[in-house]
Amino acid sequence: MGMSTRRVARTTTVAAVIATAALAGAGAAAADDAWPPVPDYPTPVAPYDTKNFLTPDNPEYWNPFVAKDRLTSPFGTSTRIVCTAFHGVTLSCWQADRNGQPHQLVKLPLDYPGSMESNMPGGGPGHFVYPFWSAGS
Repeated sequence: MGMSTRRVARTTTVAAVIATAALAGAGAAAADDAWPPVPDYPTPVAPYDTKNFLTPDNPEYWNPFVAKDRLTSPFGTSTRIVCTAFHGVTLSCWQADRNGQPHQLVKLPLDYPGSMESNMPGGGPGHFVYPFWSAGS
């Protein structure tokens, strides 16, 4: 198997796993998604803008030993992303579609393919998937 054939096979497998998990969690995504509110009191869980994600076009995304948040989205990190975190662990994220409308991302149970760091505080980094999206969309 050539390098590009293996990469296509790996990408297809990961896309299928992610699509299945995202569809399973899609019920949590509501049609009336909104950006997370900024609390009017001091809290370490205030929302913040970020683009600090590994995406499938980055080779580190595929390395199970890299402990960073992953994002699978048709937009990559090109649209606005807002997250909440506590002590360095990303809790929830929202991403804008092409029209600027926010959609809450689905957090997978494991940071696949980077599930090696699940013993880190807070379960380690997360893998966030744009709702209702599959690789064929």
